[in-house]
Amino acid sequence: MTINIKKCTLEDSSKLQEISYETFNETFKHQNSLENMLAYLERAFNINQLEKELSYITSEFYFVYFNNEVAGYLKVNSDDTQSEDMGDESLEVERIYIKKEFQKHGLGKYLLNKALEIAIERNKKKIWLGVWEKNENAIAFYKKMGFVQTGAHSFYMGDEEQTDFIMTKTFI
Repeated sequence: MTINIKKCTLEDSSKLQEISYETFNETFKHQNSLENMLAYLERAFNINQLEKELSYITSEFYFVYFNNEVAGYLKVNSDDTQSEDMGDESLEVERIYIKKEFQKHGLGKYLLNKALEIAIERNKKKIWLGVWEKNENAIAFYKKMGFVQTGAHSFYMGDEEQTDFIMTKTFI
Protein backbone atom coordinates (compact mmCIF):
# COMPACT_ATOMS: atom_id res chain seq x y z
CA MET A 1 0.00 0.00 0.00
CA THR A 2 1.51 3.29 -1.16
CA ILE A 3 -0.02 6.64 -0.18
CA ASN A 4 1.28 9.94 -1.47
CA ILE A 5 0.03 13.46 -2.06
CA LYS A 6 0.49 15.96 -4.87
CA LYS A 7 -0.39 19.64 -5.02
CA CYS A 8 -2.74 20.37 -7.92
CA THR A 9 -1.93 22.85 -10.67
CA LEU A 10 -4.00 24.36 -13.47
CA GLU A 11 -3.01 21.38 -15.62
CA ASP A 12 -4.94 19.17 -13.19
CA SER A 13 -8.26 20.99 -13.64
CA SER A 14 -9.95 18.25 -15.70
CA LYS A 15 -8.86 15.51 -13.31
CA LEU A 16 -9.99 17.69 -10.38
CA GLN A 17 -13.38 18.22 -12.00
CA GLU A 18 -13.79 14.48 -12.54
CA ILE A 19 -13.00 13.50 -8.96
CA SER A 20 -15.05 16.41 -7.59
CA TYR A 21 -18.15 15.26 -9.48
CA GLU A 22 -17.59 11.62 -8.56
CA THR A 23 -16.99 12.07 -4.84
CA PHE A 24 -19.70 14.69 -4.33
CA ASN A 25 -22.23 12.45 -6.09
CA GLU A 26 -21.19 9.40 -4.09
CA THR A 27 -21.52 11.34 -0.85
CA PHE A 28 -24.74 13.29 -1.34
CA LYS A 29 -26.88 12.05 -4.26
CA HIS A 30 -28.96 9.69 -2.10
CA GLN A 31 -30.05 12.57 0.18
CA ASN A 32 -30.73 15.33 -2.36
CA SER A 33 -32.89 15.85 -5.42
CA LEU A 34 -31.33 15.32 -8.84
CA GLU A 35 -32.16 18.92 -9.80
CA ASN A 36 -30.38 20.37 -6.76
CA MET A 37 -27.40 18.08 -7.22
CA LEU A 38 -27.01 19.05 -10.88
CA ALA A 39 -27.35 22.76 -10.08
CA TYR A 40 -24.69 22.55 -7.39
CA LEU A 41 -22.29 20.43 -9.45
CA GLU A 42 -22.54 22.84 -12.38
CA ARG A 43 -21.98 25.90 -10.20
CA ALA A 44 -19.20 24.54 -7.97
CA PHE A 45 -17.29 22.26 -10.32
CA ASN A 46 -17.48 23.76 -13.79
CA ILE A 47 -14.04 23.96 -15.34
CA ASN A 48 -13.87 27.77 -15.30
CA GLN A 49 -14.72 27.87 -11.59
CA LEU A 50 -12.11 25.24 -10.73
CA GLU A 51 -9.42 27.00 -12.78
CA LYS A 52 -10.24 30.25 -11.01
CA GLU A 53 -9.95 28.55 -7.60
CA LEU A 54 -6.71 26.83 -8.61
CA SER A 55 -5.21 30.23 -9.44
CA TYR A 56 -5.90 31.77 -6.01
CA ILE A 57 -2.72 32.20 -3.98
CA THR A 58 -4.57 31.53 -0.70
CA SER A 59 -6.34 28.34 -1.89
CA GLU A 60 -4.65 25.01 -2.52
CA PHE A 61 -5.86 21.66 -3.82
CA TYR A 62 -4.11 18.33 -3.25
CA PHE A 63 -4.71 14.89 -4.72
CA VAL A 64 -4.12 11.87 -2.54
CA TYR A 65 -2.94 8.76 -4.36
CA PHE A 66 -3.46 5.20 -3.19
CA ASN A 67 -1.23 2.75 -5.07
CA ASN A 68 -0.69 5.41 -7.77
CA GLU A 69 -4.41 6.01 -8.37
CA VAL A 70 -6.13 9.29 -7.49
CA ALA A 71 -8.26 8.35 -4.49
CA GLY A 72 -9.40 11.72 -3.20
CA TYR A 73 -8.61 15.36 -2.75
CA LEU A 74 -8.31 18.23 -0.31
CA LYS A 75 -8.98 21.96 -0.70
CA VAL A 76 -7.78 24.46 1.89
CA ASN A 77 -8.36 28.22 2.05
CA SER A 78 -6.82 30.97 4.11
CA ASP A 79 -7.22 34.70 4.49
CA ASP A 80 -9.79 36.17 2.08
CA THR A 81 -10.64 32.92 0.27
CA GLN A 82 -12.24 31.33 3.34
CA SER A 83 -15.96 30.76 2.81
CA GLU A 84 -16.64 32.48 6.18
CA ASP A 85 -14.71 35.33 7.74
CA MET A 86 -12.84 33.41 10.42
CA GLY A 87 -9.86 35.75 10.57
CA ASP A 88 -6.24 35.63 9.52
CA GLU A 89 -5.33 33.05 12.17
CA SER A 90 -7.57 30.38 10.60
CA LEU A 91 -7.24 27.84 7.82
CA GLU A 92 -10.38 26.41 6.25
CA VAL A 93 -10.71 22.86 5.00
CA GLU A 94 -13.32 23.58 2.34
CA ARG A 95 -13.31 20.14 0.74
CA ILE A 96 -11.99 16.77 1.75
CA TYR A 97 -13.33 13.84 -0.24
CA ILE A 98 -12.27 10.23 -0.72
CA LYS A 99 -13.75 7.97 -3.40
CA LYS A 100 -15.97 5.30 -1.81
CA GLU A 101 -13.73 2.47 -3.02
CA PHE A 102 -10.77 3.98 -1.13
CA GLN A 103 -12.47 4.81 2.14
CA LYS A 104 -11.39 3.07 5.36
CA HIS A 105 -7.70 3.17 4.38
CA GLY A 106 -6.75 6.22 6.46
CA LEU A 107 -6.73 8.60 3.51
CA GLY A 108 -9.08 11.13 5.11
CA LYS A 109 -6.82 11.28 8.14
CA TYR A 110 -3.82 11.62 5.83
CA LEU A 111 -5.40 14.61 4.05
CA LEU A 112 -6.55 16.21 7.29
CA ASN A 113 -3.03 15.89 8.68
CA LYS A 114 -1.77 17.61 5.50
CA ALA A 115 -4.18 20.49 6.22
CA LEU A 116 -2.90 20.71 9.80
CA GLU A 117 0.69 20.77 8.50
CA ILE A 118 -0.20 23.65 6.13
CA ALA A 119 -1.88 25.54 8.98
CA ILE A 120 1.19 25.19 11.19
CA GLU A 121 3.54 26.23 8.34
CA ARG A 122 1.43 29.37 7.88
CA ASN A 123 1.35 30.11 11.63
CA LYS A 124 -2.41 29.62 11.90
CA LYS A 125 -3.91 28.99 15.31
CA LYS A 126 -6.97 27.03 14.24
CA ILE A 127 -8.35 24.96 11.44
CA TRP A 128 -12.05 24.80 10.66
CA LEU A 129 -14.54 23.29 8.25
CA GLY A 130 -18.23 23.10 7.49
CA VAL A 131 -19.90 19.69 7.46
CA TRP A 132 -23.52 18.95 6.60
CA GLU A 133 -25.54 18.23 9.73
CA LYS A 134 -26.80 14.98 8.13
CA ASN A 135 -23.31 13.67 7.29
CA GLU A 136 -22.98 11.63 10.47
CA ASN A 137 -19.92 9.65 9.36
CA ALA A 138 -17.94 12.80 8.61
CA ILE A 139 -19.01 14.45 11.87
CA ALA A 140 -17.86 11.40 13.83
CA PHE A 141 -14.54 11.40 11.95
CA TYR A 142 -13.89 15.08 12.67
CA LYS A 143 -14.74 14.63 16.35
CA LYS A 144 -12.31 11.74 16.49
CA MET A 145 -9.69 14.03 14.96
CA GLY A 146 -10.18 16.61 17.72
CA PHE A 147 -12.67 19.00 16.12
CA VAL A 148 -15.57 20.49 18.09
CA GLN A 149 -18.71 22.14 16.82
CA THR A 150 -18.39 25.91 17.22
CA GLY A 151 -21.29 27.14 15.10
CA ALA A 152 -23.36 26.61 11.98
CA HIS A 153 -23.95 28.27 8.63
CA SER A 154 -26.19 27.90 5.61
CA PHE A 155 -25.12 25.90 2.59
CA TYR A 156 -27.14 25.94 -0.62
CA MET A 157 -27.63 22.75 -2.58
CA GLY A 158 -29.28 24.18 -5.65
CA ASP A 159 -32.28 26.06 -4.28
CA GLU A 160 -32.40 24.15 -0.98
CA GLU A 161 -30.95 25.78 2.11
CA GLN A 162 -29.14 23.26 4.30
CA THR A 163 -27.26 23.60 7.58
CA ASP A 164 -23.56 22.91 7.91
CA PHE A 165 -22.02 22.58 11.33
CA ILE A 166 -18.85 24.61 11.71
CA MET A 167 -16.24 22.45 13.42
CA THR A 168 -12.96 23.84 14.68
CA LYS A 169 -9.69 22.53 16.01
CA THR A 170 -7.43 24.92 17.87
CA PHE A 171 -3.85 23.75 18.16
CA ILE A 172 -1.66 26.67 19.21
